[in-house]
Amino acid sequence: MSTLPTDFRYLHGKPNSCAVIRSCPEDFQVVEVLGFEPEGEGEHVFLYIQKIGENTDWVARQLANFAQISPRDVSYAGKKDRHAVTEQWFCVKFPIKRNLNWKLFNRDSIKVLKAVRHPRKLRLGTLKGNRFRIRLRGITDFTDLERRVLLIKETGVPNYFGEQRFGNDFGNLEKGISLLKGEFQERQKHKKGLYISAVRSWLFNQLLSMRIEQGLWDTLMQGEALMISGSQSCFVEDVITDELVQRQSTGQIDLTGPLWGKGDMLASTDAEQWERSQLLAWSEITGLLEKLSLRQERRSLRLNPKNMVLEKINDTECWLEFELPSGAFATSVLREMCMTSVSKE
Repeated sequence: MSTLPTDFRYLHGKPNSCAVIRSCPEDFQVVEVLGFEPEGEGEHVFLYIQKIGENTDWVARQLANFAQISPRDVSYAGKKDRHAVTEQWFCVKFPIKRNLNWKLFNRDSIKVLKAVRHPRKLRLGTLKGNRFRIRLRGITDFTDLERRVLLIKETGVPNYFGEQRFGNDFGNLEKGISLLKGEFQERQKHKKGLYISAVRSWLFNQLLSMRIEQGLWDTLMQGEALMISGSQSCFVEDVITDELVQRQSTGQIDLTGPLWGKGDMLASTDAEQWERSQLLAWSEITGLLEKLSLRQERRSLRLNPKNMVLEKINDTECWLEFELPSGAFATSVLREMCMTSVSKE
């Protein structure tokens, strides 16, 4: 791995407690929240599927084989963990005049829970969020874990991109940088996008980590690009008023960080100057990203898990439940609670 820093700052310091996750698929449960109801007619069939220990792309390929259609005619809103029990929507472009018993697709690890038609294709990212139910085992300091759950309910967590975005040992990040520098070639479009996304995600994480390190986690600077909570709508404020501070402290608006690309940054004056100065050491990378077709975007710095519940089983085990919006990572919530390791059994 390259010398890029990858040890991002904790908001409340490194957790004292350790715990084991994913001892079995049932220990990590994810339910997709689509955010709308399929209309019941149209050339696309929306399939709500429960899968256990299966890869999302593999299930999509199996659906294409089952329906005898091109893999390009199968889509989904988002990938879900393989080592888990997940419920998610798949979409199959299927002629209106043709019928198929989708229950015949069922097998030990896959079950079709619902099939309903819709006029439009399900596209990546078309998702309200996900509900998680995670079992923590071997908890070494339950008191510290409970304390941190209360802190998270109050302050949220840093909205870091999770470790899965970067690949094993940050391999996707390394390939992305080599790709930008012309030291590595990738013919497959989706892999190329994955590697470039890892670079943009790392830059965002790095800036967020620096804000925490410098005590700027919840500090408003002039020219800050702010996001209305629960949306992607951003606006810039050059004058910091008491009302603005109040809206930020109560979670109505959030500070944001850049997803680097071409075009002008949304942040201005002091906030823009700070962001550029922090990334000056990686100006070669940001400059190469600006040459691509990806435009400048913003992402909230704060992630507020909803409906968080800690259900104690005993002094060393518990169930943890919470809801996250689309694009957020459960691992970013867990890292602020305890040091997790994956069961090797």
